[in-house]
Amino acid sequence: VQLVESGGASVEAGGSLRLSCAASGFNYNTSCMGWFRQTPGKVREPVASINTDSTTLYADSVKGRFTISRDNANNMLYLQMNSLKPEDSAMYYCAAELDVSWVGLTRADFGWWGRGTQVNVST
Repeated sequence: VQLVESGGASVEAGGSLRLSCAASGFNYNTSCMGWFRQTPGKVREPVASINTDSTTLYADSVKGRFTISRDNANNMLYLQMNSLKPEDSAMYYCAAELDVSWVGLTRADFGWWGRGTQVNVST
């Protein structure tokens, strides 16, 4: 299993970014995916998850601003982030749970993780 994130960058508050996660080594179509984030000294927190039928869950802090999506033909996961705030600054991680049709939005729901991509939002 390999999950490789990209798209992290430094942006100003109010800006947008799209994160990508390239997945390989497992049956992507039958797996649930998610995005988490972590800042130094804090626990990794959920951002969004997407099931095999593309239903989604979002953390309250990002609802209405972030959109998770998946491209099953290309084994890709995306996180569109709009109206970014300084508090969105974090390392963002892609996560996968294999061969399940539904997943929640906790760390325990996911068994595989990427190495992360850094997002910095300045005022």
